[in-house]
Amino acid sequence: MAGAAPLIWVLVDPRAGTANQALGVADKLGLAFIEKPLEYGVFARLPNFGGSLRALTAASKATISPPWPDMVIAAGRRSAAVARYIGDKSPSTRLVQVMDPGGNLLAFDLVAIPAHDSPPRGENILPVTGAPHRINAEGLKSAGQEWIDRFEGMPRPWIAVLVGGATKRKPFPPALAARLAKSVTALAGATGGSLLISTSRRTGPSIDAFSEELPPGSYLYRYDDPGPNPYHGLLALADGIVVTGDSVSMVCEACAPGVPVWVFSPPGFAIEKHESLHRDLYAHGSARPFDGEWTDWQPAPLDEAARIARRARQLLAIDGDA
Repeated sequence: MAGAAPLIWVLVDPRAGTANQALGVADKLGLAFIEKPLEYGVFARLPNFGGSLRALTAASKATISPPWPDMVIAAGRRSAAVARYIGDKSPSTRLVQVMDPGGNLLAFDLVAIPAHDSPPRGENILPVTGAPHRINAEGLKSAGQEWIDRFEGMPRPWIAVLVGGATKRKPFPPALAARLAKSVTALAGATGGSLLISTSRRTGPSIDAFSEELPPGSYLYRYDDPGPNPYHGLLALADGIVVTGDSVSMVCEACAPGVPVWVFSPPGFAIEKHESLHRDLYAHGSARPFDGEWTDWQPAPLDEAARIARRARQLLAIDGDA
């Protein structure tokens, strides 16, 4: 790979949470890359069988053409078939896949699979804690500058509360939402601090039960509010973060700023895979279970995107970190 800079493609899934995992790894490579947005048609619902573009729309297929890249970075099962198609056309192209692609794992040069998904052993398999993402120091600094005026003057500590909600297998009933609100309200009262809250679409109608229990002066962003979402600003400015345990991405992003993180996940709230992730984060020292108490502690850094990128650079025969 000496001489010309490598040509790197990132297959960008329409789902932001999936796309950001691939893009987060690409960011940490420290190399220029080209985004290849994927648009899926009706055949995207069919299972993956080897390398194929059949799931893509005609317009999206047209963008997957020579000159072939030196590396493809993708995330999720749907993009895996596209990555394998490129690998079939260009055997020298290195394939880096985030999350279990399904099918033959040996078709990829590197597969980063969350440890809570119990990945198999293999030289090309890299177990990771949770999910890589695009949260980084530069982005946090920018978000902090954008939102600091909105919160200036509110008593500290600033306690960010990141509220998810129901999943396909687990509900988020109003009683549980109210329980969370009462707990963080008590925390703010004990510390003399302020609550800075962001909710998501999955919070659903339980947001009303949640908001009724909040103390006056709290900042609450409802998922259907007009205007910009303060999510990144809260990550940037919080002195501590309480995050619900229903989302792998949100929990891992909460661990990025390097402030204390507490995961709200009472028994029965999260599926077993998510609970396994929480245990991994606790063991790593990146988060603690939320018990309603505030303590000052320094979490262990968690940057799995950078760890995957280091392995990817090795595939490109590039020495050193980005």
